[in-house]
Amino acid sequence: MRVVVAGTGLRPMHVLSIMKAEMPEIEFVGWYDPFPTYFDRLGPDVPRYDTVEAMLDQARPDLFFVGSPNVFHLDQIRAGLEAGVRIFTEKPVVVTVEETMQLAELLAKHGTDRVMVGLVLRFSRHMVDLRAAMAAGALGRITSLEANEHIAPYHGAFFMRDWRRMVKWSGGFMLEKCCHDIDLYNMVTGSRPRRVASFGGRKSYLPENAPTSNAENEIMHVKPSIWEQVDDAFHSDGDIIDYQTSILSYETGASLAFHTNLNVPDEHRRFCIMGTHGMAEGDFVRGYLRITARDGTRLHDWDYTKGDHPATGNHYGADNMMVAEIASFLRGEISSLPVGIVDAMEAGIAALALDEARISGQMVDLAETWARLDAYGLRK
Repeated sequence: MRVVVAGTGLRPMHVLSIMKAEMPEIEFVGWYDPFPTYFDRLGPDVPRYDTVEAMLDQARPDLFFVGSPNVFHLDQIRAGLEAGVRIFTEKPVVVTVEETMQLAELLAKHGTDRVMVGLVLRFSRHMVDLRAAMAAGALGRITSLEANEHIAPYHGAFFMRDWRRMVKWSGGFMLEKCCHDIDLYNMVTGSRPRRVASFGGRKSYLPENAPTSNAENEIMHVKPSIWEQVDDAFHSDGDIIDYQTSILSYETGASLAFHTNLNVPDEHRRFCIMGTHGMAEGDFVRGYLRITARDGTRLHDWDYTKGDHPATGNHYGADNMMVAEIASFLRGEISSLPVGIVDAMEAGIAALALDEARISGQMVDLAETWARLDAYGLRK
């Protein structure tokens, strides 16, 4: 399988290294990146191209891996679709609602099955087991949820130093980082947010809170950044938030309270899902999932930190699970994946609406936006 790559940053090179180990038949035949970083991890003598279009035309790839900063995704996906190549794109797919509609128009023409997306948490052990429990009726109808994504200061400081700090490049923190979470709860409810409200801003990463010791300052530079980076997270020119609290009301009538914060020393990423017949409680960071029936019976109690293959490391072990499943899909061993490009677009629209609500101070109704998207007929 011939693979070309746009964007040679740490994340795409990490995923591609797992993919190469999982699929030895992969041959990297080209890469594009105006600011190359970890391109050498593709192996020796892989050609560099000056444009995506030239790479797609001359390298004759089977798969195009889009790992560039978010703002470049739409043009690169368009080029891949027009070249007739299968695409894997990192999340979030695009950075505005209008770009989402442009992508929808492209997919209506070229087909949704040509594009895979890196919403990796759908592949996690937590979600594999949760889907099975829900399919067995353990929760009944979903009524309400609460969830969070809390990241430690070393990671929050990375966002404030990295290109992701600028909404114009990333689409905002809720889109860039929390689109995973929004996608999961769309999946859990089996629907999309109809109305959303949100509150938040920036209070931690400000000059008055800058580290006063060398040891603490070193923490703020643990995670490296390269393209369009700045040195100081607390004097950054970034315009993303560092905390946000949101309320979402779904088409099914279920509701979600979601909180994110970029300065949480003892980080966690937990969820509690209540249904008419039971509940599910879990934490990706702490590595557990519990399913409890409404009579108090504990139906399942998974501890993912134990066993021969604990759910630890990058995305709690889900990176490897995602790549293994994608390899099976590309080889024709399975017919579908647990998440698709339309799921990613819907999660993205919801994330952007949460920022619209936060900025405007008004509740945002998404009915017209969903009608616009649905008019393209992308759902089978």
